[in-house]
Amino acid sequence: MKFLEYIKLGDSWITSGIVYTVLIVLLILFIRNLSRISTFIGEVKGELRKASWPWDSDPKAKGFRKYKELIDSTIVVLIAVILLAGFVQFWDFVQVLIVGFLTEIFR
Repeated sequence: MKFLEYIKLGDSWITSGIVYTVLIVLLILFIRNLSRISTFIGEVKGELRKASWPWDSDPKAKGFRKYKELIDSTIVVLIAVILLAGFVQFWDFVQVLIVGFLTEIFR
């Protein structure tokens, strides 16, 4: 009977039964679709081989030179995010001023 206490989740056998049933159903679905899953993973690997990666494929390139395109792209994205955040913050500030002004007028 001690074994049953080890497999019980929390204080409820109902919760344990639901959790174990869901796990068994997921395991059965995984086993039934194993060939589809392995086909999908193989196709993903094939597509990733075709992708253009943002670093230099030259084996002589070392350090930051190897990742120049990646670093440049990252800097562009960071600048764009900062500009967008500034734009949103500016218009938020303007709207707060307008709403504050209108609420003062109609008090």
